[in-house]
Amino acid sequence: MNYIVLDLEWNQSNTGLEEEVARLPFEIIEIGAVRMDRNGMMTGQFSELIKPSVYLEMHQFTGSLLHLQMSQLERGSAFPEVAKAFFQWCGQEEYLFCTWGAMDLTELQRNMRFYGMKPLAHGPFAFLDVQKLFSIAFEDGKSRRALEHAVEVMEIEKDIPFHRAFSDAYYTAKVLARVMSGKPEVLKNLSYDVFHLPVDRKSQVHVQFDTYMKFISRIFPGKAEAFSDREVISSKCYLCHRNLRKKLKWFTVNGRHYYCLAYCEEHGYLKGKIRVRKAEEGGVYIVKTTKLISPEEAEDLRERSSHAKELHKYGKSKGNG
Repeated sequence: MNYIVLDLEWNQSNTGLEEEVARLPFEIIEIGAVRMDRNGMMTGQFSELIKPSVYLEMHQFTGSLLHLQMSQLERGSAFPEVAKAFFQWCGQEEYLFCTWGAMDLTELQRNMRFYGMKPLAHGPFAFLDVQKLFSIAFEDGKSRRALEHAVEVMEIEKDIPFHRAFSDAYYTAKVLARVMSGKPEVLKNLSYDVFHLPVDRKSQVHVQFDTYMKFISRIFPGKAEAFSDREVISSKCYLCHRNLRKKLKWFTVNGRHYYCLAYCEEHGYLKGKIRVRKAEEGGVYIVKTTKLISPEEAEDLRERSSHAKELHKYGKSKGNG
């Protein structure tokens, strides 16, 4: 197993008036990557500039951050050519993509689709979000820090400048190597890219981690259809796999995040959380997590449910008034 640590730089429209903006909000102008083996040793590097074909002026912020000029990009090759070379460089051996945050793989695939290239996958696929792994391994597990912060905390030597594709891939690889050597158990915390969503019930994603379970649904026409699906609204203990009766039915305060409370006789209280997300093709999909919580956290969830009911009553009475 190899690890392909990837970073991208992209440009965007200065005006938002180009007809391509909706299909390609960010045009990739540089691909940088480092290949690592299972021991965290760097075994290869990739760095290529890309000649733009959509946004032919450099966005002011992009140019100042990257210290790149259009004249430099003109010497690059077209995106399909660079992307093909990149995937060839990745090699035939099994590999896992690793990025700082979750945007790079989404934008890579969006650019690939724009140019009519074959997709990376026909549904969600696993990758390592090194930003998340750093937080789990060395901080609170919830915060999401800048790459330079992680480099400083881990006292990694800053021997090349930040904010170019290869240099950020290089530093991300350095952080990942420290995670691999110091806290290798956190590598089990895979992330899933959902640019291409499950196409049917059979291909929906069910993943069990040490402390929670994640479910990624197929696309539904709307929220009502999603919440009519038995698998979406079910509660199951991820340790003993029993279907559970709910202590609190699904409720929401903001209409995007929904919560429920269930109880397992063997393992205790479980909190379900549903995030309703818009699919690019139209409709919505569901990301559901289920995790064990303490009795104190269960009581807090009951209070939030009561608050949601009060808000609902208030909104109803105001609408009738």
